[in-house]
Amino acid sequence: MKVMLTQDVKGQGKKDQIIEVSDGYARNFLLPKKLAIIADAKAVNEARNKEASNLHKIEVAKAEAKATADKLSKIIVQINESAGNDNRLYGAVTAKDIAERLQKDHGITVDKKKLILTEAIKTFGTYKVEIKLYGAEIVGTITVQVSPKQ
Repeated sequence: MKVMLTQDVKGQGKKDQIIEVSDGYARNFLLPKKLAIIADAKAVNEARNKEASNLHKIEVAKAEAKATADKLSKIIVQINESAGNDNRLYGAVTAKDIAERLQKDHGITVDKKKLILTEAIKTFGTYKVEIKLYGAEIVGTITVQVSPKQ
């Protein structure tokens, strides 16, 4: 019997997946517990529509991420910090500092957890910081310039 799963079933499949199971398993376990519905033409059509919708959403999200990556490549984030005599900062410039400055100056909201700092920024200078925009697939790069507070 062909059934469409309404929830993830261990050892059988994921939600909205159409699987072939024995008649007894479907009638005695899956259907009474509402883990699946019979895969008639209507259910199959709904599953295809959901899958097409999800693929479209993914494509739109990727396109937005690519546009954001292009925009970020032209941005320079200016951070002014105070330092000691040896030009070392009293603290460090963190991902939170960069995300806040990016939001304040350029109006682009990025989660601080998505910023990839390869090393701690503890001295003045210019640094390249990568931002994960869509998983590991699409990564944008911004320039962070740390200069003395005036």
